[in-house]
Amino acid sequence: MAKTSKPKTEFTCTACGSISPKWLGRCPACNAWGTLEEARKDKDQHRAVQGWVSKRAGAKPTPITQVDVQDVRRASTGWGEVDRVLGGGIIPGSVTLIGGAPGVGKSTLLLAMASSWCKNHGDVLYVSGEESLSQTRLRAERLDALHDNLYLYSEIDVAQVIDHAKRLKPSLIIIDSIQTFFHPDFQSAPGSIAQVKEVTLRLTHFAKGSETPVLVVGHINKDGAVAGPKVLEHIVDTVLFFEHMFGGATRLLRTTKNRFGATHELGVLEMQSSGLKEVSNPSSLFLSDREQDKRGSSITAVLEGTRPILVEIQALTIDSHFGNPQRTVVGVERNRVQMILAVLERICDIPLSSQDVFINVVGGLTLHDPGADLAIAMAILSAYYQRSLPMNGVFVGEIGLSGEVRNIANLEPRITECAKLGFKNICLPKIPKAELGRDGPCLKETPTLEAAKNLYF
Repeated sequence: MAKTSKPKTEFTCTACGSISPKWLGRCPACNAWGTLEEARKDKDQHRAVQGWVSKRAGAKPTPITQVDVQDVRRASTGWGEVDRVLGGGIIPGSVTLIGGAPGVGKSTLLLAMASSWCKNHGDVLYVSGEESLSQTRLRAERLDALHDNLYLYSEIDVAQVIDHAKRLKPSLIIIDSIQTFFHPDFQSAPGSIAQVKEVTLRLTHFAKGSETPVLVVGHINKDGAVAGPKVLEHIVDTVLFFEHMFGGATRLLRTTKNRFGATHELGVLEMQSSGLKEVSNPSSLFLSDREQDKRGSSITAVLEGTRPILVEIQALTIDSHFGNPQRTVVGVERNRVQMILAVLERICDIPLSSQDVFINVVGGLTLHDPGADLAIAMAILSAYYQRSLPMNGVFVGEIGLSGEVRNIANLEPRITECAKLGFKNICLPKIPKAELGRDGPCLKETPTLEAAKNLYF
């Protein structure tokens, strides 16, 4: 009687993905406790894995000067904000991972994108591992996303999905979500490290071989990172994060990895009763509730990727009743605010060491642009002197430790955005006007922070 091969047992760490031949209380790679889970492999499984590996015809080392370069053909999703963060559209054969918190609207966005895609590019295969066909149909009716070229499929076996995709030959595949799928060659449960990695590899292999783009939904853990092994983000071509701002209706779509375009682009959408809607002018959204006479408030123009956005910065200063004054900051790096406070006290002779200071960026944005330094300082001065700044004023510039207002990059698009929204009084660092390419609208050059203070207070 022929001997049957005994399955080989391995233990995989759910935190880092490392493999151990035996169970250990602590992972030897990342030192995490209780993260090793059992996974079995046998020879048949190894043969199955080898069977789907791509065999590139005539694969051999090629001089880089002899590599044939073809123009990248991008396909629009029908959503301008999504195309922006993708770098202009979806690349054929690309795999895009979209992560986000539960309830943020990932499935809503993808279903609306699928309907728009059907109108311009052909069939879409939407595979849901979490909802039934009727549930997905009800959401599509609410979003007005019904289309004859949109095919729904409720399945969690990735092998079955790929088989149907080969027969249907859709122009786009959507997987919702990757943590619910499994491959029958692996005995571990759906969502485990082995399954998530294997399913992603199989989908990537199919996408590259057929030039069919694949959009994959990924859950996130309590730390805000995509659940599953980190290798998941390395396998895919693009990683997008869909997030909400303090539970409000505004949604932000960010890109953190893009093999075909720039990273750190920002798309803005708004959740309404009929679904997600694009926000073509996010500056007006963040400035919609600004009052006429508002002390401790200033406007700045920051860059999110290549997009200039005008945001409001609020400040409040009160006498401190404790030995150590409070420094409460929301939306700006705390250390940067501490530096600005020190410069104000030393250069402008403002006794802020006896004041509690509170800083807030309206709308929930988190600013990393040093061009917001001047606006932060002017908001603090406005709160301290209890005098309002001009309603049509914008403050842009980086503050140095000696009190100088330094030049910043990409000043031209910031000024253009200010002029488009009716802001004519722009306070900025001293630079040659030739660098702007045109005459700016009422530019006020302030080489130092003290000069800016004397100009308005």
